[in-house]
Amino acid sequence: MRVFAFIVAATIFEAVGDAIMRMAIHYHVMPARIFLFASATLLLAMYGAFLNLAPVEFAEATGIYIASLFIAFQIVNYLFFKTAPSPGVLVGGAFIVVGAAIIYFWK
Repeated sequence: MRVFAFIVAATIFEAVGDAIMRMAIHYHVMPARIFLFASATLLLAMYGAFLNLAPVEFAEATGIYIASLFIAFQIVNYLFFKTAPSPGVLVGGAFIVVGAAIIYFWK
């Protein structure tokens, strides 16, 4: 459970950091733009730290990481940019999640 918490936290930091970075790139008010860039940088650094501090071999974490990243990106994309995933994205994502489960549980 501890491994899962580290990986989910890392994917949330990455998805939100990426969304804020996209917002910063297109923002035109300089003080707010600098704040957005700084916030995104901090979140992306936290993503790297949490993913690498997870108490598991990176190869074992890959399946969970990719699946949780897919889910986090879809949620953040909807919350930040009001874009719902298309049916193709949902079907492809289902394959990603199933593949992650196979990687994680196959022992």
